[in-house]
Amino acid sequence: MTAFVYVLGCDARGGYRTYVGWTLDLERRLAQHNSGTGAKSTRGRVWCLIYAERLPSRNEAMGREWYLKRDRPMRRRLALSAQGQAF
Repeated sequence: MTAFVYVLGCDARGGYRTYVGWTLDLERRLAQHNSGTGAKSTRGRVWCLIYAERLPSRNEAMGREWYLKRDRPMRRRLALSAQGQAF
């Protein structure tokens, strides 16, 4: 079963904010985050997909999510490169 790990970005006062997660349905999950029914920490903001990886299994996506949540320099680079897009 194919799974995805993703990084979302949004404008925040004085900088940027990122969120890392995994899902089986990327479009549905992004819609959940933007409608306020996603993770509690993503409510009240408009999120933009700034990075996604397709992985062959749910377990691999969860492992990659764990890694990306701890790799702040990578998330910062992704957010800075996406700031030219409409966050």
